[in-house]
Amino acid sequence: MIRIYGIKNCDTMKKADRLVAWCQAAGWKTLLNTKGPTFRKLPPERREIATQSAAVALMVEFSSVIKRPVVETETGQLLIGFDPALFSSFAK
Repeated sequence: MIRIYGIKNCDTMKKADRLVAWCQAAGWKTLLNTKGPTFRKLPPERREIATQSAAVALMVEFSSVIKRPVVETETGQLLIGFDPALFSSFAK
């Protein structure tokens, strides 16, 4: 089973426990979307993220700063963000 998480109608995206697990598996810097408009519109002091807990708090508050899609297999493998080549190799 593979789960794909996005924003629309996805309660799981807002659960901090899932975010913490993803951060531990992939690193919070990988999961945090710093290139999107929501992050860029934040005041400079809010964009200064130095810890995983600060990143998780920001992602819980603003789910659109989570890089997406997040693909998680039943074995716990993660693929974060869309890259056609990685998606192709990931599904094999």
